[in-house]
Amino acid sequence: MDLNVHSVHFSADRKLVDFVNSKVAKLEVFFDQIIAGEVYLKVDNSAKSANKIAEIKISIPGKELFAKKQCKSFEEAADLACEALRRQVRKHKTKRKQ
Repeated sequence: MDLNVHSVHFSADRKLVDFVNSKVAKLEVFFDQIIAGEVYLKVDNSAKSANKIAEIKISIPGKELFAKKQCKSFEEAADLACEALRRQVRKHKTKRKQ
C-alpha cells in the first residue's frame, strides 16, 4: 500500500508519522487489496481542547473509504479513524461476498 501523510499548517515529527503509518498498515490484515492511502493531520483553531483532526482516505478496487475524527491528540484521532475504517472494510468485504 502506498501511504502519504500530510500535516496541514504544522510539521509533524517522525514519531507521529510512524505511529500513523503503523495504524493504517494494520488495515491490510483485514483487507489485502488496499491500493493507496492519504492521511491529513490538522489542527482546528477553536478554543476546544479536542482540536486535533485526523482524516484518512483509503482506496480499494472500485471504491474509496473515508474517516474523519477529532480528539485531544493526533494519536487518539488516528486510532479512532482507523477503527472506523476497519469497520467499513469489513462491511465492504461482506457485501462483496454476497
